[in-house]
Amino acid sequence: MKTTIDIPEPVLWRTKRLAAERGITVSDVVVDALRDHLSSKPESHKPFRLHTVRGRVAKLDLDLDRTSELLVQDY
Repeated sequence: MKTTIDIPEPVLWRTKRLAAERGITVSDVVVDALRDHLSSKPESHKPFRLHTVRGRVAKLDLDLDRTSELLVQDY
């Protein structure tokens, strides 16, 4: 099946060079890369662990949408 995709020039240049080195077509390189990517298992992520520390608690009346307030409150 034919399709059209946009590939950034640097990626295309590397793909063409790889195809020439291997003696295969650019289409073969793209299909091989897609096949490898789609058949690989997703990376398993370590479970998230929240680390807490003792110390000064943030002020509850602080507006976290205004980060400039954080700088003022920090001093």
